[in-house]
Amino acid sequence: MKNKISNKLLIALNVILIGNLILTACQKEFLEVAPTGQLTEEVLSSKKGIEGVLIGAYSMLGGRGNYFGGASNWANGSIQGGEANKGTNAGDFNDINFVQRFELQPTSRVNGDRWGPIYEGISRANTVLKLAAASTDPSLTDADKTRISAEARFLRGHYYFELKKSYNNAPYIDETLTSDEAIKVPNTVDLWPKIEEDFTFALNNLPEVPSGKGRANKWAAAAYLGKTYLFEKKYSEAKAQFDAVIANGKTSSGAKYELLPRYADIFNAVYDNNSESIFAIQAAANSGSTNNANPDFVLNFPYNTGADGPGSCCGFFQPSFELANSFRVDANGLPLLDGSYKNPGNELATDQGILSSEPFTPDAGPVDPRLDHSVGRRGIPYLDWKDFPGYDWIRDQAYAGPYAPKKYIYYRANEGSLTDGSSWTRGYSSMNFTIIRFADVLLMAAEAEIELNNLEAARALTNQVRARAANPASWVKRADGSNAANYVIGLYSSPWTDANVARAAVRFERKLELSGEGHRFYDLVRWGIAESTMNAYLAYEGAKLPNALGGATFKANKNEYYPIPQAQIDRQGADVLRQNPGY
Repeated sequence: MKNKISNKLLIALNVILIGNLILTACQKEFLEVAPTGQLTEEVLSSKKGIEGVLIGAYSMLGGRGNYFGGASNWANGSIQGGEANKGTNAGDFNDINFVQRFELQPTSRVNGDRWGPIYEGISRANTVLKLAAASTDPSLTDADKTRISAEARFLRGHYYFELKKSYNNAPYIDETLTSDEAIKVPNTVDLWPKIEEDFTFALNNLPEVPSGKGRANKWAAAAYLGKTYLFEKKYSEAKAQFDAVIANGKTSSGAKYELLPRYADIFNAVYDNNSESIFAIQAAANSGSTNNANPDFVLNFPYNTGADGPGSCCGFFQPSFELANSFRVDANGLPLLDGSYKNPGNELATDQGILSSEPFTPDAGPVDPRLDHSVGRRGIPYLDWKDFPGYDWIRDQAYAGPYAPKKYIYYRANEGSLTDGSSWTRGYSSMNFTIIRFADVLLMAAEAEIELNNLEAARALTNQVRARAANPASWVKRADGSNAANYVIGLYSSPWTDANVARAAVRFERKLELSGEGHRFYDLVRWGIAESTMNAYLAYEGAKLPNALGGATFKANKNEYYPIPQAQIDRQGADVLRQNPGY
């Protein structure tokens, strides 16, 4: 099934190459020759043609190999949020240096590379809507048109959501505008109502069970609409959507959404499209193009692993000291919450500055078991490869620290069957990236409950997530079956009576459960704590990694959003596109 879906992506890419679907023809009938390498408007307006263009709109979810345009947000959301450093060394892909140091300029590559793929996704969704509305193909029923339009509007809502949280102010372009009109749209319209409209239409018109794996359904739309309301601080509306997903949501097989028993299985391609996956970017290996795999993560494998580890490049996206320390727990298995990493007694022991040939004893203190599903650290099994060797798998430890990412890294058992080694690295994996998963919904619902003063409901939702993490069967084990570290995790057993205490607990739970999944920075911004949190992080992490982060600061009322790409302002005019404050 994964290969079938991904092969359609190849067809869709050829479809999209025709641009705005403007085809010319000669007046003389005998001179009317179909352009070589292009599809006619008649073909595109057929049911198959429209479905192909729709798949093309789905294909932009991952950014098509652009490391800043995809929904994983490993740089935009996780590096900016302090969950990871750029990694590797100072010179490799140094555009990301400016992301982690909050030094982007309007002319920087990163913000331009993010803007383009997102608008490409919007353009493709708009094209689907135009084609569906105008099609006269008798095989395209009204029900088909409604479902296809709902999927397109779901995708358009997603792309505008990504724009909103990254740039705040961006032009709203829909299917009614011509290309000439589109370049004169100012970025002064509030995007939130437009995003709400798209997800609401999708919610009301998509099937409960998706028509195929990877396609949006009613419940994905409800989850995304609830997330939109949460960002807008419309907590009652958000709660209603989350409650509906939790009570009634269905997977592609028709089964109810639920947490997987084993946390690690979320990040194993064998279990793609599982009961926890509400909406995910589909990937396939060995389909004829590595772009159909998961190209978004090929830079993020440990460095210089050889045959003993995954990939062979490049050492990016190294988890931060601060993130790893956040998994320290007290004697009851409860987190110490933000700021605990500043106490040297709570820091994890690391092999920073210790060669792989030199002895090292891993930290023996109590830690949340999700640590070793999220962070590769010395002396702990690295998936099913071998114990992480530390220094030898780190490109420049003094620059980026001792850790390696572990989520969305493929297993040795998957190599060759669920990975594609036909390109420059063998790290192209068929693993899906989950944009919204059930644990995320549970924690967003807990947030809404807190803001509505339903503290005990929030505690119960949070404990659902923690109870899964407490399943000993999901903990990292050594070859003899023993736990790889001192794993201790408990539930919140005392009633929550203080909203501030409950709020801190849920926010920290999101950090632990969803680390490295691209949410953190956007959470900090919507909570209004980005300045205080990030400056504390930069001071702490910068002292440990001065070459990477020394002297970096976060500026309030500026660094919450990327600058509008200067190339777009130059093209459309400063009277049309206004630069974000502070740039």
